[in-house]
Amino acid sequence: MTMADSPAPTTPFELGLFTFVDTTPDPGTGVALSAVQRIRNLMEEIELADQVGLDVFGIGEHHRAEYVTSAPAVVLAAAAARTERIRLTSAVTVLSSDDPVRVFQAFATVDLLSEGRAEIMAGRGSFIESFPLFGYDLRDYDALFGEKLDLLLRLRESERVTWSGRHRAPLGDLPVYPRPVQQPLPVWIAVGGTPESAIRAGTLGLPMALAIIGGLPERFVPFVEMYRDAARHAGHDPATLPISINSHGYLAGSTRTALDEAFPHHERIMNVIGRERGWPPLSKAQFEASAARRGALVLGDTDAVVEKILFQHGLFGHARFMLQITIGSMPHAQVMRAIELYGMEVAPRVRDEVARRRGSVAEGA
Repeated sequence: MTMADSPAPTTPFELGLFTFVDTTPDPGTGVALSAVQRIRNLMEEIELADQVGLDVFGIGEHHRAEYVTSAPAVVLAAAAARTERIRLTSAVTVLSSDDPVRVFQAFATVDLLSEGRAEIMAGRGSFIESFPLFGYDLRDYDALFGEKLDLLLRLRESERVTWSGRHRAPLGDLPVYPRPVQQPLPVWIAVGGTPESAIRAGTLGLPMALAIIGGLPERFVPFVEMYRDAARHAGHDPATLPISINSHGYLAGSTRTALDEAFPHHERIMNVIGRERGWPPLSKAQFEASAARRGALVLGDTDAVVEKILFQHGLFGHARFMLQITIGSMPHAQVMRAIELYGMEVAPRVRDEVARRRGSVAEGA
């Protein structure tokens, strides 16, 4: 991979946030926020992200007790009416267990409400609760995603659609409304640890959102290389295809404070999931090691977070970075302060340095 494969210097580097809207009990008090209060807090978080100049906010789709948002488009529609410039995306839409027609219609509506700021981040999701909930067989896990992605892309290409597949009733020259402001409505492919997903995104010429939530970031470089190689082989210019790196993290006035404030919440939610998946309990030593420069967590004071984002940019040459601050039930005041630090201190420094790097590459070309 070379910096020549990264987006053109005229494309500004984007920084954003995403959340699963956790409602787990506070590790200290054992008390959980009500769903009403958590959504109220979320609206304030999105508004603040818009005000401090962040570029994008994403809402995850989950169908579990730990999380509030099973319908991200509804929340994003509310956010559209309360923000002015920030882009609004799912993170992710579990396309395999949804109807692509309804997904398109919902996000086209968000696009209209926001006057052209909606995106869809399509993925297969990290949990499986939605499959039995909506009557799908997990044995069709891969086939469902591929087929439904094909239909979603057809829907954004044309007002009238003819399509047929195995897992949904066919469409015979049927119109689909409303149509979005953006033509086409942006669709990103969310990729975790599956090389085939990176190759699919590149072959289709779609932006890729790569989740790095554990291990060394360097081990994900081959995913980016596979993505860009697949795009090139399919006739797409990799330099025109943005990549987003999506990671967990947190900011505070000092790195020590950030570690101490984030760990109890991170530990609780990761151990809940870990018990289901057979992971050992998370230790504070492991957590702190992951926050080091070459770890997966983007966590610390503003200098540490700037350094980590730029370190990853040196690896991937990506166009967007998205941070998940709300791991577990982080106190609202701490989350709001972290958003302020991220938007007002980290983002300008990262944008300036990425622009400088791109300018240096362009001059040397």
